[in-house]
Amino acid sequence: MTQELFSNEEQHTNGPVTVLGKTFANDEERRSYFREELRKKLPELKEIDGFPIGEEEDIINLSDPPFYTACPNPWINDFIAEWEEEKKQLEKEGKRVPNFEVTEPYAADVSEGKNNPIYTAHTYHTKVPHPAIMRYIMHYTQPGDIIYDGFAGTGMTGVAAAMCENPESDIKAKIEKDNNNVIWGQRKAICSDLSPYASMISYNYNSPLDLIEANHFLDKLESDMITSCQWLYKTKHINNDLGTINYIVWSDVFLCVDCNKELVFWNEALSFEEKKVIDNFNCPHCNAVNNQKKSEKVWETKFDSIVNDTIKIAKNVPVYIVYSYNNKRFTKSPDDYDLELINQIENYKLKTWAPTYKIPKGYNTDQPIRSHGISFVHLFYTKRNLIALSILNDYINRSKYSSKFKFILTGMINRSTKMNRIHVKNFFFGGGGWNAGHLKGTLYIPALPIETSILEQISDKIKSYKTVLQKLSNRYNNLVSVASATKSTIKNNSIDYIFTDPPFGANIMYSELNILPESWLKVLTSNEKEAIENKIQGKNTFDYQRLMTESFNEYYRVLKPGKWMTVEFSNTSAAVWNSIQNALLTAGFVISNVAGIDKKQGGIRSITTATAVRQDLAITCYKPSSEFDTKFQESQHSPMGVWDFVEEHLSHLPIHLVKENATTAVVERSAKILLDRLIAFYVQRSLPVPIDAGKFQEGLKERFVERDGMYFTQEQVEEYERKKAEVPEFIQMSLFVGSEQDAVYWLRQLLEKEHRTEQDLHPLWMREVAGNMRKGDTLPEMRQILEENFLKDESGKWYVPDAENEADLEKLRNKRLLKIFEDYKAEAAKPKGKLKEVRVEALRVGFKQCYQDKDFKTIVNVGDRIPNNLLMEDEVLLQFYDIASAKI
Repeated sequence: MTQELFSNEEQHTNGPVTVLGKTFANDEERRSYFREELRKKLPELKEIDGFPIGEEEDIINLSDPPFYTACPNPWINDFIAEWEEEKKQLEKEGKRVPNFEVTEPYAADVSEGKNNPIYTAHTYHTKVPHPAIMRYIMHYTQPGDIIYDGFAGTGMTGVAAAMCENPESDIKAKIEKDNNNVIWGQRKAICSDLSPYASMISYNYNSPLDLIEANHFLDKLESDMITSCQWLYKTKHINNDLGTINYIVWSDVFLCVDCNKELVFWNEALSFEEKKVIDNFNCPHCNAVNNQKKSEKVWETKFDSIVNDTIKIAKNVPVYIVYSYNNKRFTKSPDDYDLELINQIENYKLKTWAPTYKIPKGYNTDQPIRSHGISFVHLFYTKRNLIALSILNDYINRSKYSSKFKFILTGMINRSTKMNRIHVKNFFFGGGGWNAGHLKGTLYIPALPIETSILEQISDKIKSYKTVLQKLSNRYNNLVSVASATKSTIKNNSIDYIFTDPPFGANIMYSELNILPESWLKVLTSNEKEAIENKIQGKNTFDYQRLMTESFNEYYRVLKPGKWMTVEFSNTSAAVWNSIQNALLTAGFVISNVAGIDKKQGGIRSITTATAVRQDLAITCYKPSSEFDTKFQESQHSPMGVWDFVEEHLSHLPIHLVKENATTAVVERSAKILLDRLIAFYVQRSLPVPIDAGKFQEGLKERFVERDGMYFTQEQVEEYERKKAEVPEFIQMSLFVGSEQDAVYWLRQLLEKEHRTEQDLHPLWMREVAGNMRKGDTLPEMRQILEENFLKDESGKWYVPDAENEADLEKLRNKRLLKIFEDYKAEAAKPKGKLKEVRVEALRVGFKQCYQDKDFKTIVNVGDRIPNNLLMEDEVLLQFYDIASAKI
């Protein structure tokens, strides 16, 4: 019944190529030469963070050096040197300008869909559509600039950089509508990721392939796969002719809780009358009530010839077949022919290699191991699909472009496993298809898995791959590497712009999820430096922050002074948001803007506080210029250092923002955020903060111009007023009150407009403030906050004090808060001291004083005894705690 494996495809040659100053007869000669060079460098490369798990030959065979290496790329700095020389020629041709400078961040919200064929050609856990990235690249760079992404995933940053040379007309029109000063032209990109799987996809998106040669191979691949594997997917039609299987639904088998007889879940729990899966179902043998959670699965012990050992696995049986006959779809229940074919397949000995890696203990891997006994990679597949994938993999491996065509194989992996689920509503009512695919971000095995035919998938995958090949560049533009972002080989101050999409805390366990495709590549992720929260790996939020700080330290080191970085961020956890923000500040970056990226799944339109994270954000930050660093070194110990920083920072902020045909406030220009940025800048450089809030407010008003609650330089305010006159309607800066500091600023906004009595303020306070506090943070009564921060006139109305009175109030308030902090300090010093509820403002003032006194031990001791959410969700406390932890 089986077919002979097919022969190698025809070989083609190409013309001479020159790479890094060396000329080769063709690309094959170039690849062979650099693979040998890579082999020599492997002992040294193994010492670099992120070197993957795999045999040397498998790493070399997966690589296409020097452009792509399935390990740290040792040629990156050689290419950077070449690219810098190319810039000089571009300047001569008028395609670049010397001393290119970007003074404002790209501040507009970005909305881009995911239906681009490049985006959809291959699935991955997270991706940013490349047209969205192009908007940032076109704002921050010019032709020839070098872009880096150390969390590159599938390489969309590289795709965006290459597409800037010859953009599609609709994308070009959108970008030029927002920015009529763009200079189109190719940018260079370095795309690195810890995952060999992600980097292999990235390589495919960022490297050329001869279309004629590729089409020849792909057409033959599809034809030969059908010839070789069609026997696996045959089923009898009603006239005894043979049709071709598209899907098979399988079902778990349970033991009745009463009579202990077997129950097929599909037969008993899927109610065709009610058209749904019912929670409680009756045993057909004894009528006892069973349900999926309480009933035990039937387990089988059998010999697995692939691993040559006995395994224990949950029993499941085929229950429903969808097949094609004469180009029409039909359904049936399995018959004797189908069961006999399954039996033959189970006894079939594989003639080609298939992965047999043992599934490691992990957050995501627990469910398939525990619920179905899937303890090896190959058990995620039915034997039928495993055979077909093994044949496909072998065929691809014998191609000279094996690393390219692995794109097709890995693109089919998840759809080929037992993780596919039935969408019951669509099964009964239609609409959208009932083969729902796998549960994203998990390795979950459902009770009713769907076996999707490899032949059903392959034609679609080949078609989409051909579409991608036509759209991508016809030459090597970018570099791809497998490495950790925590330790780059890139030389100092050599990158012109960074766009990066890092992991987000505990959102996705990349290395666990990637074990399925990476097992087919024979190169696995080394997860020691994987920046995630994962209990099995022993990584908590602080470990995540540490790894992100290491990564951003590297970003800061390689980025040129005065240049920009954009960090795409998506997490609803305030603790993770603060970890990212704190890691950026610790590395030395200064945050200048937070905008939204809408990937057509609901997007954020604004951000009001550091903890109000709900959707994808683009965090824009910059590395201070060399000129500013020199100037600040001279003034850092004097008050002038404060205003040097503020002036520098204001020059990096958006001047005017429009949203929904109205001028909107720039949050970063508020006094509150400016002070936060100033404190972070000083603290992360281990400098004492030379000014308090009152003096800072007074100095802002003396040196800068205030408009609509925002501060500008004189030149900026003229531009702001001119642009606001064109869009006069104004959206006031909103403030989500979640802390005492927020409450003070909220009251200040109200009282700056007019004096108000306590009776006027109270109903507003109850609506906006009461009930919004974080757990463990005690908020004083409104009257106490008013007394500590504001003054009352003769008529009993509260108002904002002038600078001198405000400074006096702040001194008195800080004195009271330090007294409260002393109580916290004493309680924390007890052997089992715990501070379940605290006044966060007292902690802020106390931590700042301890920092000034170099009493780092107290900061850590108190920080360890307050509720963890308060520490992780308050950016000021977290900054002081991290600095103190590093000092002791």
